[in-house]
Amino acid sequence: MCGTIMEKDLTLDVAQRVERQLHEARLATMMTRGGDNYVSLADRAAMTNRLRDCVLVSIHFNEGNKPVSSGIETYYAEHQNASGPLLVSWLPFLQPASSESSTLESQSLAGFIQDALVTHTHALNRGTKTQQFFVLANVRHPAVLVEGGFISNKDDIGKLADPEYREQIAAAISDGILHYRQVLKGSAR
Repeated sequence: MCGTIMEKDLTLDVAQRVERQLHEARLATMMTRGGDNYVSLADRAAMTNRLRDCVLVSIHFNEGNKPVSSGIETYYAEHQNASGPLLVSWLPFLQPASSESSTLESQSLAGFIQDALVTHTHALNRGTKTQQFFVLANVRHPAVLVEGGFISNKDDIGKLADPEYREQIAAAISDGILHYRQVLKGSAR
């Protein structure tokens, strides 16, 4: 939260904009939440794992302990668990083998989205990074987590408060997804 601006409101707004743009491109979407309600990380992963041929894009806004922290970054999991029930992480020897294909596809998707974000918004490029966020590591599909700016930075939050800037972020995420899809279709030939 920054003043009266809440991250949950920004993320839902951007997600709804992405959904609208993808529908205009004739792509089906599914939102893990459609309103001001909480959905656990395990439920988000389970919803995604029930789908076929999809990508997961989790949208967030950073909060840094330094008010000078700024920019956009996109994460993907270094290792994704193969499909199947989610097991407790303290039993690593029982975890399913990681899905190298999904991880490489996630890395590719992260790159396309990050490039589009920087091109559309001209924000500081913090790059793509690996992080074992639960929602990324426990899905069997390509998955990324976008950090669209820092709500703890006055310049970033000033931009994020503007609906036009959020539209640019949504357009970038949509363009990244569409570019990823186009490249994937091209390599399947």
